[in-house]
Amino acid sequence: MRIPLGLRAHAGTSALLVVLTAVACLLVSGLPRTMQASFDEALSRSLAAAPALRTDLTVTGTPALPAGELHSRAEFEGRDLGWRRLIPAALRTLIGPGGHISAKTYRTPVNETSDIRAFVNLGWLSDAGRRVEWVGGRAPGRPSTMRYLGTTIPVIEVGVVEEAVARMGLRVGQTRMLGESVHTAAKIVGVFRAKDPADRSWSHDADVLHVTRVVPMDGPEEFHTTTLMSDDGLSALTSKASGLAYRWVLPLDGRAASALDVPAVQAAVAEFQRQVDVQGTGTTSYRLVTGLPQLLTGFLGALSAAQTVMYLVLGGLFAVALGVIALGVRLLTDRMARTMALARARGASLWQVAAAGATLTALTVGPAALAGYALSFLLPGPVPPIVHLGPAVVLVTAVAFAVARLMLAHRTPLQERRADLVTARPSARRVTVEALVVVLALVGAYLLRARGPSGTAQQDPFLLLIPVALTLAAGLITLRCYPYPLRLLVRLTARGRAALPFLGLTRAARKRSAGALPVLILLPALSLSVFAAVVHDGITTTQRLASWQQVGAPIKLTSVENIPPDAIERVRRAPGVEQVALALTGRMQITATGERPYAVAVDLAQWRRVNEDAPISLPTLSGDTSALLSPALGGRDAFDVMWLSPVRLTTQGVIDAVPGFYASGQFVLVPWEVLPWPAANTLLIKGDISPVELARLVPSATVATQEAALAAIQDDPLTGTVRTTMVVVTVALGAYALVAIVLSLVVGAAGRARAVSLLRTLGLSDRQARRLTLLESLPVVLVTTPVGLALGLALPAALGPGVDMSAFAGGLPVADHPPGLLTPVALAAGLGLCAVLGAYVHTAMSRRRNLDAALRVGDP
Repeated sequence: MRIPLGLRAHAGTSALLVVLTAVACLLVSGLPRTMQASFDEALSRSLAAAPALRTDLTVTGTPALPAGELHSRAEFEGRDLGWRRLIPAALRTLIGPGGHISAKTYRTPVNETSDIRAFVNLGWLSDAGRRVEWVGGRAPGRPSTMRYLGTTIPVIEVGVVEEAVARMGLRVGQTRMLGESVHTAAKIVGVFRAKDPADRSWSHDADVLHVTRVVPMDGPEEFHTTTLMSDDGLSALTSKASGLAYRWVLPLDGRAASALDVPAVQAAVAEFQRQVDVQGTGTTSYRLVTGLPQLLTGFLGALSAAQTVMYLVLGGLFAVALGVIALGVRLLTDRMARTMALARARGASLWQVAAAGATLTALTVGPAALAGYALSFLLPGPVPPIVHLGPAVVLVTAVAFAVARLMLAHRTPLQERRADLVTARPSARRVTVEALVVVLALVGAYLLRARGPSGTAQQDPFLLLIPVALTLAAGLITLRCYPYPLRLLVRLTARGRAALPFLGLTRAARKRSAGALPVLILLPALSLSVFAAVVHDGITTTQRLASWQQVGAPIKLTSVENIPPDAIERVRRAPGVEQVALALTGRMQITATGERPYAVAVDLAQWRRVNEDAPISLPTLSGDTSALLSPALGGRDAFDVMWLSPVRLTTQGVIDAVPGFYASGQFVLVPWEVLPWPAANTLLIKGDISPVELARLVPSATVATQEAALAAIQDDPLTGTVRTTMVVVTVALGAYALVAIVLSLVVGAAGRARAVSLLRTLGLSDRQARRLTLLESLPVVLVTTPVGLALGLALPAALGPGVDMSAFAGGLPVADHPPGLLTPVALAAGLGLCAVLGAYVHTAMSRRRNLDAALRVGDP
């Protein structure tokens, strides 16, 4: 057989196969790249959004003896180089340049009598010159000495932050005596402020930038601040007067992070921690402080859920694409059937026939697979192994299917078969295997629901195999069962006077073997597209609910202090404001136990008017002194609390969360009437007013909106990738299902056109021909569509306990939400419409057939 001649003879079929192959290879190679790129972006964003205190690697050293103390910048920088040399290679690429070193004392008391306890810690930052500016006095210089209580003590020049001047009364020129038994003098020579308070590195040194107020349970309130000294001050910094700690901060650069390398990075952090631990000596102990492992573990949990769902739908898309390509190859081999039969009759061996068909298929599919593979590199993202493996699988599958079909069809030269006249009975072995598949799929689904989430961040093969087993089981049941209603319809139509329904349904029943492949394509295509649409709708609905849970109202205005009544009135009268509910938050003390839970007092009636159209339900309190407690507070009856004034509360019940305020920990919800006088630090607002305008009306407040919270949830890269992939897969699977219907019509086009032409010679009209074609092709769609629709709607319920989608929905579980049926029903209706249109198009094309040829050529 001449291969180029075969390509020209079947140019239309070859072109269709080329398009199907190129699109399939583009999807299977391109989508994983974009997915992996989004995973990397999500990791980078999560690391950038987390405080530097959690992501950076901080080596802390605590000198136990004077021999372990460091007194110069050179000594600190030498240790910094040593720590960097110990970083494993997998982690070294994530450590950015810069970083800083610090030396600080902690809980260093001021040696003087006062109503409050003041702690002025001594501190040194290696990069203070870059991070602070001096707004009063001068920068600290060299230390000196002085006589105090008969001994010589060091005098260290320090600078204090502006906040310490206002809250602790520290002034330039003052000298404060620090310590209790061993004293050090701190001479205040300057006042500083941060050049960039938003610099991430300040999270390591918040004690330098802000004054900390502590209210002990059994003592006076305390104020803590950390001063800054010069490099020269290190020579006088010792641990004799108070505790002393050194810190080497190695900054993490999340821009170079890759989701594929997360396990290796976790192992590298553990190895670095072990290396730091063994560096300790008798004079100094070292340890690694970082929240990076916890961040990576949380990310892997969300990543595992995303990968599970996306690999599931992409695997289904790949399988459906392979099935459609197999239909195209079948169409090509059917077109070559007479040529191959003639070659076989003239002495060609079975392997020669198979080799010719394989070569023709490879020349058609190979360049198309290469083209789709090349086009995938236009998409951004790294290159996982599936990018290279997918096109190879497509090529091998297409060629293998062509070889298998040709070898089965031409085992014997000139073998005439009428498979549509005889229905082969399945063997007992085949029935047993199919029954076993169905039973295992149902048992696996039950075990998945009973087990719930796997609890690990690794991929769960069980979770990936169960949907495949359920789809295969549904396909086997459909193939076994759908001939029976057809036979019943054939018997019913045989009793009627009209011949057309009997002929159409009879031809459909005889095509059982030919319709197996379209069923196995349509079923997963429709079920997975419905599954993707349902999951997408569920995530979208839950995201909206989560945004309302986070904010608690369309707009929430929160102030660090009580909002004056005149400011509240300005907000009420502002243009666009419709409703305002007042709330007060704070910490109350339970008299009997001393517990200090968070408290929320809110005008519940007004709050309901604010949230009139919200998807969240608000709690109800029946009395002026009733309260709802969080589960962490446990069950109790009436109890006394102190909040603004003593009050006795009566427990009405337990509440899991207060929307917009608290969702975990210890908290109490009380009615507005429990307050001894009107006070509010939170306003819950309904209306059309910009956050900027509200911030102008109440300068001390921060404004949050439900729309902004929803946008933040949807802007997460992992969430956006999951939702986008669901949309793409839904569209692609729907398109492949339509192509499968068209190809199933085209595969039997020759026999169908011959039958229609023969019937037209007997007086069959064009309208009757369309109805005949429709009756022949529509049963497969009508049987498969409800099964696929039901399976797609059932998959989220079957997989729900095993897949935690809360990471993509603002922390709320994606469950208990009725699926939106518009998209699934539209997909199912689209398949039926495509079958109807295909029947009409095929009938229109059959009009061109010569009736004389139909009379001369036909089945014997």
